Amino acid sequence: MKQILIYGDSLTWGIIPDTRKRLDFHERWPGVLEAKLNTEGAMFRVIENCLNGRRTVWEDPFKAGRNGLEGLAQVVEYNSPLEMVVVMLGTNDFQVMHENSAWSSAQGIRRLIQKIRNAPVEPGMFAPTILIVAPPPIRTPKGSIAPKFEGGETKSVGLGEAYRQVSEDEGVFFLAAGDVTESSEVDGIHPDVGQHRTLGEAVFEKISAILSE
Repeated sequence: MKQILIYGDSLTWGIIPDTRKRLDFHERWPGVLEAKLNTEGAMFRVIENCLNGRRTVWEDPFKAGRNGLEGLAQVVEYNSPLEMVVVMLGTNDFQVMHENSAWSSAQGIRRLIQKIRNAPVEPGMFAPTILIVAPPPIRTPKGSIAPKFEGGETKSVGLGEAYRQVSEDEGVFFLAAGDVTESSEVDGIHPDVGQHRTLGEAVFEKISAILSE
């Protein structure tokens, strides 16, 4: 059985917009991806490692453990062998306590790519293929989460293109979630259940194309 690791934040964990509730696995985009892969006759296990509030490389001053760089190599190590690592992070880089730009968040993604490549897997195990997914653009934040992301829709402009450039520079695969879906109208940050399904299907199509090469 082949394994795919999904490394993400609450957009992948499956928060239902403007609640603290979670979508079921089959409703979250990794679950949609796994179901689609296995329907096609392959045997895949999709492993979720998704933490609410996770940044690319920055700390959360209010909650410990949200720096995505910390522990990533060990996550790859203990889940190896991995066919692929899919990273979808960046939205939380634009919380109000950070003065980041699309460029700086993309440099965070570059560091994550390098960390995955240098993970201390067992001798003879191959390095996983890497797919970077740029999260859907932040809309005007609404609801209870709005104060945390105030101004994020402006600071994050150009994120997809910045991620695309870093992915090309590093020789990894890339998908812009914003090309296929949006963030929820409810909170402007998280995908709703229908958007999870659309994204899961798009990631499936991308991975299928990668594996067929």
